[in-house]
Amino acid sequence: MQPQYKLMFSLLYGSGLRKKELLKLRIKDIDFEAKTVFLFRGKGGKDRTTMLPKKLIGPLKTQVEKVRNIHLKDIAEGSGMTSLPPSLVIKYPNAVKEFKWQYIFPSTKRCEHPYDGYYCRHHLHSTALARALKLAVRKSGVTKHVTAHTFRHSFATQLLISGVDIRTVQELLDHNDLRTTQIYTHVIGQHSS
Repeated sequence: MQPQYKLMFSLLYGSGLRKKELLKLRIKDIDFEAKTVFLFRGKGGKDRTTMLPKKLIGPLKTQVEKVRNIHLKDIAEGSGMTSLPPSLVIKYPNAVKEFKWQYIFPSTKRCEHPYDGYYCRHHLHSTALARALKLAVRKSGVTKHVTAHTFRHSFATQLLISGVDIRTVQELLDHNDLRTTQIYTHVIGQHSS
């Protein structure tokens, strides 16, 4: 896998992210000192914080520098804007050009913002992620069905195997109902109630 995609799947596994949450990550959402990832309006419109594995800090810092270079190039070409919801553009008019609002995994091309009409750089499209995974699975010879969500399942399973409390796992995964999290205890043979 290319380093960017390897990092993306490592974050899905190491932080328990959903695919959409991964793609929507912005520079400001990563706290390297606290080793946390902030997820703004995840599933159900809720914010949450999850862990950032120490092992991913170096590769993620490299990715942030790559994004900085893309952003500086965009500014030099008269752009440098990111895609933001119209309400945020109104509330924070300078945010569209600020580095901290840039996506961690930006698209390769700029496009017209669907609501406001300015040219900006959106996040990488989910089909690019799916293609990279499909190719890696084929090359590896794995015969089981693997999706981006498989990495989130593996995150939960590994936490439970390591002895992490099920309520903590529930919080990290952003599950409303503990029964959803308990599915993983059945996977590893710990039938808890």
